[in-house]
Amino acid sequence: MFRRNPVVWIFLLALVLRLVPVLLTYDLPIGLDDMFQYDMLARSIVAGDGYRWYAEGDLVHIQRYIRMEKPADYDPRGIPTSFRAPGYPALLALIYAVVGVGADRFFAVRLVQAFLGAALAPLSCILARQVGFSRRGAHWTGIIVATFPLLIVYPLALVSENLLIPLLTLALVLTLRAGRRRRLRDYALLGVVLGLTALTRSIAAGFVPVAALWSWYTAPQDGAQPQKRAALRSVALLVLCFLLVTTPWAVRNTRLHGQLTWIETSLGYNLYIGYHPQSNGTFQYGISLDLLPIMDDAERDDLGMAAFWRFLHADPGRVPGLMARKAGHLWALDSRALIYFYANGFLGQWPAWLLGSALLLACGPLMLLAPLAVAGLFCGPLTRPKLLLAGLVAYYIGAHVLIMAEPRFRLPLLPIVALLAAYALDERPWRESRPWQRGLVILIIALLGVNWGLELVRNWSTLTALFGPDGTHLRLPY
Repeated sequence: MFRRNPVVWIFLLALVLRLVPVLLTYDLPIGLDDMFQYDMLARSIVAGDGYRWYAEGDLVHIQRYIRMEKPADYDPRGIPTSFRAPGYPALLALIYAVVGVGADRFFAVRLVQAFLGAALAPLSCILARQVGFSRRGAHWTGIIVATFPLLIVYPLALVSENLLIPLLTLALVLTLRAGRRRRLRDYALLGVVLGLTALTRSIAAGFVPVAALWSWYTAPQDGAQPQKRAALRSVALLVLCFLLVTTPWAVRNTRLHGQLTWIETSLGYNLYIGYHPQSNGTFQYGISLDLLPIMDDAERDDLGMAAFWRFLHADPGRVPGLMARKAGHLWALDSRALIYFYANGFLGQWPAWLLGSALLLACGPLMLLAPLAVAGLFCGPLTRPKLLLAGLVAYYIGAHVLIMAEPRFRLPLLPIVALLAAYALDERPWRESRPWQRGLVILIIALLGVNWGLELVRNWSTLTALFGPDGTHLRLPY
């Protein structure tokens, strides 16, 4: 089986690489607000208290760091919330229901996430084959995903990307399969998976119109008559199944707040951070605390949206530059998490050579793969599957440029980056590209280089302090 199917070896390679850090960090605590919030939600579900956070014990702990505004009708079980999409907390709750909510629960989650992350490697191989790449290119795609350093250590974090990335990649595979087979059940399954993806992170819902438009546009021709009517039925079924999965949660949120509410109520909060007069377009600790103490999600969302419009009207001229900075943050180097955890003592004191190697290992792969992926996307023929990939990449970048961006938000695009880079290495499509294609590729690669160079200049003082004797005691915010 192993000789005939190298994908099995790729999965095993990915699994072993992910299990190593999980096993070496058995007692590692969680260390970011997102992780605490997801854990609170999962424990509330398991306890039978519903989708609540900031229960009495959690609130006492958090108020040591942040002064929360406790409502007059506060329930010790916690406050019903709609701020976070429910998909990832539901996964944690399922794990907690099996292993309990004791100290070992984080290790159990990380084990499950190691298997989820490992499954992404063969899934990326399948995606590459669905796009039409060679078997060798598909295997290289899987190897890149299996060995990408950030993806190897990401199962240690209790964050929704561990579920979002496999689901979104699966949705891409199913979109291409449905477009090839043109069977209604394939579109129904695609709608369900897209619904689950949106319930994990609502921004993924924007892929629904991308997939629907692509499915309609690429409908096969029957002689001189296009089969657009059949394509419309398929698209309608896709959307219907998506709504059947997501609408119950939207109804729950609408009843909770007494006003029309969809999957999450975090848009106002994110726009507030993204457009604040002191914001540079990414997550900033100080600004992030302005609205966080407000425990009514609808009120926080309304205040964030109102402030966003004030910021916009007060200084519309800064918006284009701010959007450019957001694009830069989205494609920044992958050093932020390592710097945060090292500077706050989570990893202990390292010798300079080890810290330098870790930073190079964190940042180097993107610097190698991103230029190749740009060449793979824009050089060579623009096939229909490649058009779908381009549509998802354009939507995902555009959405974050409009709202708020940080490097981890691009993680769902890494399987696409991997397969386009593998395609470029395997096929070398620039040899048959036109001058304008090569020019566009050179321009984008140059912009990436400038972005990374400016990032290095901005972070130089932090990096030098990190290598100093007090590098583990800098207490840098995330």
